[in-house]
Amino acid sequence: MSGEGKSGITRLDIQASVEEGGWPDEETLEAQASAILEKAAEFLAREEEQPFPPHPVEVSLVFTDDASIREINAEWRGQDKPTNVLSFPAFPLEPGGKPGPMLGDIVIARETLEREALDLGKPFEEHLTHLMVHGFLHLFGYDHMDPEEAEEMEGLETRILGELGLSDPYAGQEPV
Repeated sequence: MSGEGKSGITRLDIQASVEEGGWPDEETLEAQASAILEKAAEFLAREEEQPFPPHPVEVSLVFTDDASIREINAEWRGQDKPTNVLSFPAFPLEPGGKPGPMLGDIVIARETLEREALDLGKPFEEHLTHLMVHGFLHLFGYDHMDPEEAEEMEGLETRILGELGLSDPYAGQEPV
């Protein structure tokens, strides 16, 4: 499903796949992801002067469960535990770099997302939106490995989520 931003420019070709875990159907998730990630892409193009190619950029979202994401996390990151979201860029991209025709994959685990949303006192859909934006920024080369990177990435997340009508998920916290 391609999303069309308010500028009328289609920036993303979003493909969703439900593999495990009681998620809504793929069409529903693609529509949701399109609205969220197109807004994020518009923000990056406008605020970060992120160059986009003239053709849509493909993003794949995989919706799964804790068992599956644990296997992926162990294989690719050496961490034998479930996590909320993993991002796999198709090609290395520095923040502000121009993406190719394939941006990459975002994998989200339902049980971890549900636990975190409950712990944070946030609605499931709101936390899902945050994780989609977080994973999307990773595909553009943003990271949070050191405090300076974390501050930049979390600032972008907060501003994008604000444009989506959501509150700052990091309010009152030090950068991760």
